[in-house]
Amino acid sequence: MSQDVSQTDQSRVAPSDRQPAVAGHRHRHAPAVRIIVDSSADYAPEVARRLGVEVIPFTYVTPEGEKVDDLWTTGDPHEFYERMRQDPSLHYSTCAITPGRYLEVFRRAAQEGTPSLYLGLAGGLSSSIENARQAQDLVREEFPDFELYVLDNAVDSACGELLAIEVCRQASLGLTARELYAWAADARYFVHGYFTLDGFETLAAGGRIPPAAANVGGKLDIKPELSFDLNGALTLRGMCRGRKKALRAIIQDFRENYAHDPSLPLAIVSTDAEKDADWLEREVRKEKGCEDVTIIRSQVSPTLGSHVGPGMVALTFWGVDRREKLSLTDRITRKVRKASLGA
Repeated sequence: MSQDVSQTDQSRVAPSDRQPAVAGHRHRHAPAVRIIVDSSADYAPEVARRLGVEVIPFTYVTPEGEKVDDLWTTGDPHEFYERMRQDPSLHYSTCAITPGRYLEVFRRAAQEGTPSLYLGLAGGLSSSIENARQAQDLVREEFPDFELYVLDNAVDSACGELLAIEVCRQASLGLTARELYAWAADARYFVHGYFTLDGFETLAAGGRIPPAAANVGGKLDIKPELSFDLNGALTLRGMCRGRKKALRAIIQDFRENYAHDPSLPLAIVSTDAEKDADWLEREVRKEKGCEDVTIIRSQVSPTLGSHVGPGMVALTFWGVDRREKLSLTDRITRKVRKASLGA
């Protein structure tokens, strides 16, 4: 990342004079457990550094070829997303982290001997977590006494950052790797994320919605409000006539679901949509008890940005148990799945 981008990221953390490093430093984990994450959680780079986590990078493919998602260390987010704006015909894609890459990281951890926990991108969005489990099996065969846990975050983007921050804090309080795995397996359902897009075109290009739907949405100035389900797959919360209504819908979901715990940071991320991110932050701070809450600001990495395109903005926070808000039919589905796993 260039010096200008680094300074911008750090100035976007609140309260006004607090740096993203503060959140990371406060929750830095003890060396008794090694925490491994991946670049899909859209970390503010200084937060990831202060946490002391190991970040496994995804790769993404541009017209020039394959590149490493290094949290904007060697790239500029504005230039990346502006190019997508200027030429929508350009094709961007991403690659799952391979079993071999996971094996390399996990084997090194096993050789060091520190119990380890990997927090990975939701299986509802990527096959990467299954590759991690394959590597986990191979490491267990080679190092049968080594403690290695692999957890599907079941969340997307900066929700993964919030989860990792708190996992590191719990580790610093003395939780073992096994206890951290159990803690995170439950805690992931208390992290919320709501976002809107500037348009449907990038999702349509990636096959996530029909091209006809993208065309109609553009003509009618329809802006979606989206979130994710319990598997981390994208879900449509609603369709709004205009950008401002979509942003207001995000704030309404925040009001209805926020945990009202100012000790826990929030995160606002965007794909080069800083004005709307600023608006969200101002509205959050108008809510009772949120005047001085820490808000981490960062740009969405190329891993997820390649799929949502420029103009996406998201608000992520700790809230009520998402499992309690399941519809009747979704509850039936969960019962069926649990029964089949137990058979």
